[in-house]
Amino acid sequence: MHSARFAHRNDMHPTDVRALIALMDARRAGEETTAGRLGRTLGLNSAGTTAVIDRLERAGHVRRVRGRADRRQVVVEVDERAVALGQRFFGPLIGQTVELLRGYDERELSAIRDFLNGVHRAATEGT
Repeated sequence: MHSARFAHRNDMHPTDVRALIALMDARRAGEETTAGRLGRTLGLNSAGTTAVIDRLERAGHVRRVRGRADRRQVVVEVDERAVALGQRFFGPLIGQTVELLRGYDERELSAIRDFLNGVHRAATEGT
């Protein structure tokens, strides 16, 4: 629901938000993301992936650049403005969540992690 509000407030398609999240996750992991990899992550075909990247590029949220490891590849990078936009919107929720988790001991955190991983598996296995 929070992602849908973000998309609506920023005149974005929900898939665009999912793409930005995937790109930011890859960035945090130090991984480059090609259009093909992004499409696989989002479950989109080539045309759908290109449309998402084009929309995000026109909005100034991403750019296509040559890969660091292989200059023949074109990778999609998140622009700092998109990172800042996401931090302004999602930052307070993330901060409150982190603070909430500090109230649990390691055993409770393990149970929460197991539960969330199980829900994630259940949600992704059906797709």
